[in-house]
Amino acid sequence: MNLDLQVACENSNLPSLAQFEQWAQLAVENYSAATEITIRVVEPAESQALNLQYRGKDKPTNVLSFPFEEPEFEDPEIAAAMAQELGDADYLGDLVINASLVAEEAAQQGKATQHHWAHLVIHGTLHLQGYDHIDDDEAELMESLETQLLAQLNIANPYVAKTHD
Repeated sequence: MNLDLQVACENSNLPSLAQFEQWAQLAVENYSAATEITIRVVEPAESQALNLQYRGKDKPTNVLSFPFEEPEFEDPEIAAAMAQELGDADYLGDLVINASLVAEEAAQQGKATQHHWAHLVIHGTLHLQGYDHIDDDEAELMESLETQLLAQLNIANPYVAKTHD
């Protein structure tokens, strides 16, 4: 697993590179090829601009996933050169995570901030592998997998609302 971590925000309370790598690696354990992803941690303004540009939603969001799509080249020499450039690593894509919103959501939901980070990295990495939650069946499969992976980190099911006695 190769992870390129880009920090484009002022938040000083971020997980370590090792934590990001652990969470992403856990989410790609069953993926067949060597894997590379980029995680960019951003301010709300960048998250909002990207969410508007790519999803048509004019508000910041917690995580955006941009799966890599290998370009097709008509010229076989260019295709061969690009294949050699990419090597054996399978570039899955990019995650963009809004650091401020992660902290806000964790506080609102009564979760440890690090647990919410882990959930969003795993959630986003699963999206990069083609998982989705558009319909109920897909959502159930994806949420079940997230819950299983988080349990390996001793993190409670994020989809169960906490009750206060």
